[in-house]
Amino acid sequence: MKPAIRPTNINFSSGPCAKRPGWSLAALEHALLGRSHRSKPGKAKLQEVIERSRAVLGMPADYRLGIVAGSDTGAVEMALWSLLGSRPVDVLAWESFGKEWVTDILKQLKLKDARGFQADYGALPNLGQVDFSHDVVFTWNGTAAGVRVPNGDWIAADRQGLTICDATSAVFAMDIPWSKIDVATWSWQKVLGGEAAHGMLALSPRAVERLEGTTPAWPMPKLFRLTKDGKLNEGLFTGETINTPSLLAVEDALDGLKWTEAVGGLPALIARSEANLSAITAWQADAGWAGFLATEPATRSCTSICLTLTDAEVVARGPEAVAEVAKKIAALLEKEGVANDIGAYRDAPPGLRIWGGATVETSDIRALLPWLDWAFQTVRG
Repeated sequence: MKPAIRPTNINFSSGPCAKRPGWSLAALEHALLGRSHRSKPGKAKLQEVIERSRAVLGMPADYRLGIVAGSDTGAVEMALWSLLGSRPVDVLAWESFGKEWVTDILKQLKLKDARGFQADYGALPNLGQVDFSHDVVFTWNGTAAGVRVPNGDWIAADRQGLTICDATSAVFAMDIPWSKIDVATWSWQKVLGGEAAHGMLALSPRAVERLEGTTPAWPMPKLFRLTKDGKLNEGLFTGETINTPSLLAVEDALDGLKWTEAVGGLPALIARSEANLSAITAWQADAGWAGFLATEPATRSCTSICLTLTDAEVVARGPEAVAEVAKKIAALLEKEGVANDIGAYRDAPPGLRIWGGATVETSDIRALLPWLDWAFQTVRG
């Protein structure tokens, strides 16, 4: 039978993600519209985003944190083009976004002393292969695969190279050990439900030392320039952005950070995301037709929760049938006003992807789950 209870918030997209509970346009009424981002109050807003983010995340005081253009992608590109080239590079990938960094390093930057370690969707590469005398590039959580590194224990504390981490669907929902990370990037549109187009870039003292001690062998576009006259451009880390940011989006980012502080900070956000994963895990154990794309429980994401279809009858019909059933489930639930945007990422294996980040209420996840069963039974044929 069709379930009687619908989620209150039906947005389960993996980016842009659901707004925090209780959000409305009134949250933006103090946005500094029509003012320059370089004005004193404009710069103060930008710096407030930086300082509140730093405080919530427990970032070390000697790390620089700045706002950059181009969302998480822009922040990663800025790091790769600015920092790599002086050491060999190991780059890890297990889904489409990580593979983009492999492409950048091997085919665009054309670094000759670089190694790519890749795994299929659902698994991690062998982390034991990584050489930490090299620079190491990886995603903490693969948004398209729902696979995360289980912890930072595999990262050498006495590493010689830099660790460059795309943390966009992990930060604010997972415990990031800053002592193991030299560069971290993320965007506002993920765990805190902010708006797109703006990225965050965190640099350790070791990363700053690299920037000031080496000069890339290639031309650097203005948007990527982190140094000026051989020294770090400190203004970038106090709200003096290279490009013009949206002060409406800045106000929204501040709203998400203030909500975070009100609900208990980072531990509360992690707990909210893990509770969403736990609810889906308990349901999946009895569902009989769905499984996790991540093969190892310790690597299952609590944000981008990716499911595959395991029903023997559907699987026996072949990959095209699996893809068709998955698409029909997502389309039916959107039509019913139950769940938006839960189809698998376009490059991922056929299935479903449910965002479980901290702005998603566990009660909405629980309300969704019976609808998944109903939709599967309705469309399986």
